[in-house]
Amino acid sequence: MKDQLAERILNQGHVICDYEGTSYRARFWEGRGREYEDLVERIALRRLLPPRGRRLLEVGAGFGRLAELYAGYDQVVLLDYAKSGLLEAQERLGRSDRFLYVAADLHHLPLAPGACDTVVTVRVLHHLVNVQSALRGIAAVLRPGGAYVLEYANKRNLKAILRYLSGRQSWSPFVTTPYEFAELNFDFHPSWMTHELHQAGFTVDAGLAVSHFRHPLFKRLASPRALAAVDRLMQRVGAVWKLSPSVFLRGHTPGSGAVVTEDLFCCPACGKGSLTARGDTLVCAGCGALWAVTDGIYDFKTPVAAQ
Repeated sequence: MKDQLAERILNQGHVICDYEGTSYRARFWEGRGREYEDLVERIALRRLLPPRGRRLLEVGAGFGRLAELYAGYDQVVLLDYAKSGLLEAQERLGRSDRFLYVAADLHHLPLAPGACDTVVTVRVLHHLVNVQSALRGIAAVLRPGGAYVLEYANKRNLKAILRYLSGRQSWSPFVTTPYEFAELNFDFHPSWMTHELHQAGFTVDAGLAVSHFRHPLFKRLASPRALAAVDRLMQRVGAVWKLSPSVFLRGHTPGSGAVVTEDLFCCPACGKGSLTARGDTLVCAGCGALWAVTDGIYDFKTPVAAQ
């Protein structure tokens, strides 16, 4: 009965963009002409990411594309809704105490309050209907003074502005409300995103404009590395007017303090129960929900039936 209640709680209130079984790595990245995007996103992340810490959480980590950038952290939690992506990450990075693979819903993070020094989301927020819910959850798992490095799809990019002014598109890039250009794919206005971050308790202290040369024409004229080198020069100054299709920001939670080291996981169903290992499961002391650990992946998507 408790397991059924936990499942109902987890399934309330939001729609999930699920990449389960799609091989995001092969379908979107490998051999798909996105070497330039990969390079410039790595440049931006290196610039904004605090270089070291006890624990980093990447939400929407997929196959672990960016995991090599987290070398300064003692422990890295790679979280994604798609277990198939986490299995690919595990194949790339191996099993160890340093990398933890967690299948979970961003709106119900299974981590204890203050468990992380740093949280990263790249190519994630544009799939969310309720961004504020996600931001508040991320703020909760950060320690006081912890850093959040995020990327979002920019509604007010130069291409959209030119298309709107020339009458080639009906929606205005100057209106601050999010625009859903495809199902569960949203562009966000810079002012709107900054406001949402402030509402969630973050102070934004840095930003970069990224991926200025994403258009196929530029990719035909120059190599990915040449384009990335120019993009690197433009990222900081471009952040002033934010006309690029992608924007990176870094925010901090208020105060200062160390990460919580006692309990890493927290029950995502009740939000407060500590978890105890029982065979290949974790059981919540509060609501009784039982969570599976299968093939090295902590599965917090749906509780399993008690044995």
